[in-house]
Amino acid sequence: MSNQSIDQPVSNGDSLEDLNPTQTEGYKVGEKKTIDELKNLDAEDESLNKWKESLGLKAAVGPSDDPRKVVVLSLAMEIDGRDDVVLDVSTPEKLKSLKDNPMTIKEGVEYKLKIKFKIQHEVVSGLKYIHVVKRKGIKVDRDEEMIGSFGPKLEPYEKKFAAEVAPSGFISRGHYTVKSRFIDDDNVCHLEFEWSFDIKKEWD
Repeated sequence: MSNQSIDQPVSNGDSLEDLNPTQTEGYKVGEKKTIDELKNLDAEDESLNKWKESLGLKAAVGPSDDPRKVVVLSLAMEIDGRDDVVLDVSTPEKLKSLKDNPMTIKEGVEYKLKIKFKIQHEVVSGLKYIHVVKRKGIKVDRDEEMIGSFGPKLEPYEKKFAAEVAPSGFISRGHYTVKSRFIDDDNVCHLEFEWSFDIKKEWD
């Protein structure tokens, strides 16, 4: 199972091509600034100060013994009438077990993907979530979602994506593998991992 080191530049190898973010023509990443530089930027501008506060620039920046800037805690499927189906991705030990312990998804069910994460030490700009779904080694789906830009704070953030519908029908039932990645505007991969799910006619 792949579990790429945290905060490493993304490789451009062919095997990772599908997990590289889509590039917007003409878009340039802004100059990176430290927390202190952002705090002091146009200090008299009230609207800018409110924006800086919304990023959590006045909050604690995170533990000194944990250098990670993005700490992904969980990936969940929110389904009406049921408890969330949650993947705990908070530690390397939890990640190792995901691929061999598939979650069950009932065919045709509507769900929303939900991510819980923390930001530490620095502002993270343009954080994205990308995943590629395969069945029997063949790519059947790719999704890329913008999460946003966030400042460090003690409390976790939560991002919920638009509703989707799981495939249905006899042909769609079976085992699927997924490779997920969290990457930002600086092309830094904060987490990459594999997991799996089974589409079944009914819930287990």
